[in-house]
Amino acid sequence: MKHHSILVRAYWDEDARVWVASSADIDGLAVEAETLELLEQKSLAAISDLLELNGVTSDLPEIPVHFMAEHLAKIPNPCF
Repeated sequence: MKHHSILVRAYWDEDARVWVASSADIDGLAVEAETLELLEQKSLAAISDLLELNGVTSDLPEIPVHFMAEHLAKIPNPCF
């Protein structure tokens, strides 16, 4: 299987108070960290390891990794 890019989705887990990353493009990717910056570092290291372990190849010298982050914030409703 060849990868031309990887999409990583990150979301804020309010209960655990950490960012969580996963990807449908990489089997086994499940990373968490306290900040987005640390999550990116840990995710890139894990992706590199998982690609090697899973025998994934690419015809590109570098594989682009796209990070999409989602965090829900709430404000008080002034009508209440």
